[in-house]
Amino acid sequence: MTSTYTLLTGATGLVGRYLIRDLLLEGQRLALLVRRSRRQTAVERVEAILQHWEKDLPEPLPRPVVLEGNITEERLGLSSASTAWIAAHCSRVIHNAATLQFHGSDRSGEPWSTNLGGTRNTLELCRATGIADLHYVSTAYVCGIRDDLVREDELDTGQSFRNDYERSKFEAEKLVRAADFLEQLTVYRPSVIGGDSRTGYTSTYHGLYLYLRLLSLLVHNVPPGPDGVRHTPIQLPLRGDEPRNLVAVDWVSRVICRLLDTPAAHGGTYHLTPARGVTARDLVEAAYEHFNSRGVEFAGEQAARDEKGPSGFGQAVFENKSIYEAYETSDPQFDRAQLLRFAADIPEPCLGKDAILNYWRFAEADDWGRRREPEPEVPCWIADQLRPWSVEAPSCVSTGSDATRDDANGSRASGSAGPRVFGLDVRGPGGGQWTVRLGDDRHFEVELGLPNAEAEAVQIDARDLAARLQAGGAAASDSQVATEAAGRLLAELVSGAMESSGPTVDTKTAPTVSVDPPDESVLRLE
Repeated sequence: MTSTYTLLTGATGLVGRYLIRDLLLEGQRLALLVRRSRRQTAVERVEAILQHWEKDLPEPLPRPVVLEGNITEERLGLSSASTAWIAAHCSRVIHNAATLQFHGSDRSGEPWSTNLGGTRNTLELCRATGIADLHYVSTAYVCGIRDDLVREDELDTGQSFRNDYERSKFEAEKLVRAADFLEQLTVYRPSVIGGDSRTGYTSTYHGLYLYLRLLSLLVHNVPPGPDGVRHTPIQLPLRGDEPRNLVAVDWVSRVICRLLDTPAAHGGTYHLTPARGVTARDLVEAAYEHFNSRGVEFAGEQAARDEKGPSGFGQAVFENKSIYEAYETSDPQFDRAQLLRFAADIPEPCLGKDAILNYWRFAEADDWGRRREPEPEVPCWIADQLRPWSVEAPSCVSTGSDATRDDANGSRASGSAGPRVFGLDVRGPGGGQWTVRLGDDRHFEVELGLPNAEAEAVQIDARDLAARLQAGGAAASDSQVATEAAGRLLAELVSGAMESSGPTVDTKTAPTVSVDPPDESVLRLE
């Protein structure tokens, strides 16, 4: 059976970061569509995310295949080689990319270009590469403005919408449902996503965080009274116990991973919404504790707003929170029957006062996203060392046939005839995944991505490999000397894989080798 890759979009967003971690820990093979930033290449951005997770993990993570592109461009801005690689190696797509911009001046800009245009571009890529299994991350708010129970099997009920974000996601979900070439479509509809339920971590500051930041700014401007308490008088037109549909990102990721790994769940639509919503009273009590403040009055839905208050505090709050005001009195109720069929046993964090306090503390320590993430520390990019022997994926765009995929993944090559195929799985900083094809003439080539699960594989820590490369002379200033040294060590790994039935590599018994110049794109074993 061929083991293929899952292509993930939106990998550097909050949910995407958790999906990377959780899917890799589950042993999934991942390819990521990532655009470069002003400071970092696509690979460097992913490396920084992986090193963030590895601080709390006992072992280094596998390195996914990173394909540079842009969701808003045709065919996702991928090179022809990357598109060919997807056609040869990927069997499904998780389309997770989206923007949370609420309003746009017209449909040529955001949120339309990412949420609707990016979805259209993703579908075009799937069609061109023969991928017929799509997992689409939508939003629970495609329901628009509703005051009744929203069911998972509903989409178009003639609803109106609060903003362009909701409408763009609604139209995008309609688009994927109309794609007749898809054999299987699974839709995930999370509600408002907050940070990590345990650490408070977030990489984006939308939704609830707008309120938290606003209150941080305003409450800190109120000096403590003689009793040490900050008095923040405001009358809210709420009861205080209205539930708001906030879910933790770590729970969202675990649920998506569970459904992705459950074939019986594929083809369904799932509301990733809370059993118990967070309330305005939770937020106020968290603020009381965090700032040592008092003064909020829940006056009920019919009460007029106190837009001034004794200190003008109420007026300042109302003037600055209008963008999310539509959600204050009309957050829908969501049915979760299908979700509970497959994920009822996954513990759902209770996001009350303590969770909000955790979010507040992390956000302030992170300076509300202004603190720059550490640059990745990479002693050696293994891809650079392998480049002289690297070849591109076979050209199979617009076919997507099973035969083509099997050939690209090595199932044909693993028999008695043809080249010997095995995987090189270099884990940790600067690592990656490759297929090595060793021909009968003892030449070999290196291609991006692992072969099928039946092929032998060499697994090695990138730091160990980098140290061996440096000790063997691969860091020499003379490029020819460095190339020969890298090739010599790679030959040892090849011979170890050939002689061993498992992933353990014994480099002490490697044969003598000679390395052809890099322009011949082969390494010879003798």
